[in-house]
Amino acid sequence: MSHPAATWILAEGLAGLQSQAVGLAEAGGLIPDTRVLMPGFPWKHVPARLWPRPLSVVADAVRPPVPGVAIGCGGMAAAVLAALRSPSLPVVQVQNPRMNLQKFDLIVANAHDELTGPNVIVVRTALHRVTQARLAAEGEIWRERLAPFKRPLVAVLLGGSNGRYRLDVEAGGKLAADLAAMVRRDGVGIVVTPSRRTDPAVTALIRQALEPLGGWVWDMTGDNPYFGMLALADMIVVTQDSVSMISEASATAAPVMFAPLPGRARRHELFLRIMRDAGRIRPFEGRYAPWNAAPLNDTQEAAAEMCRRLGLQDPGIC
Repeated sequence: MSHPAATWILAEGLAGLQSQAVGLAEAGGLIPDTRVLMPGFPWKHVPARLWPRPLSVVADAVRPPVPGVAIGCGGMAAAVLAALRSPSLPVVQVQNPRMNLQKFDLIVANAHDELTGPNVIVVRTALHRVTQARLAAEGEIWRERLAPFKRPLVAVLLGGSNGRYRLDVEAGGKLAADLAAMVRRDGVGIVVTPSRRTDPAVTALIRQALEPLGGWVWDMTGDNPYFGMLALADMIVVTQDSVSMISEASATAAPVMFAPLPGRARRHELFLRIMRDAGRIRPFEGRYAPWNAAPLNDTQEAAAEMCRRLGLQDPGIC
């Protein structure tokens, strides 16, 4: 198969899903063409696996010209990919499709999904767009802006409550106190970025605790410091709820600590155990306690295996 000029990226309009599929495509040297899946009424209220004609539901997203490869992420994308698949259009699903695995040419699934099969590529981390080149570039962009903060510098990545873990005012208050105690005891600098899922009340608590100590909390306006923080941090603290952010942080050379939150999820706990066993993460206990760490990033290996199995020709990967 020749190397396609562009690759469809199919996902709902959720940045976390899109970035995983785009990250896989970019790591494989493919050119992503992102198509947002936006089903209308009544199908947006019906699970995608029950759609009788998936392509008609998202017709605007799958208009020709048809690409050489289609990559999707999430349950809605899985239904669309299964319907798109043909001998001339291989499809790659990121995450467990929760349907017959034989409907896909390849599936890239996390080890904590406990999915196996001849067409399954297993990865330890979520797929993402963090590369050494991107970190180097963002580090140069943000070096001067983050220079006023003390070193060692701790970057804190805040997620939010979900169906498994809770980052509410109570949990946020404890985290704020632990971070402030670390700044006082260990003399570190600290910078924080919330996410779209972070409760504004939690962000306010973190800001009230850290700004009097010389810390900085991004106000979600202007340039996003996320990649710059990843590039320049001496240690990274990530709230426990986010597999994606823990995976992205682990692609750097900084030691990564996860901040425990109230809640429980078996698959998520398995992910944390896999990453701890790899020596990549440790629980945050309110202290600056770095160790020698190396980047862990399975996106490149998954992309190389995808290229090999699909016969894509990319001299930089395959």
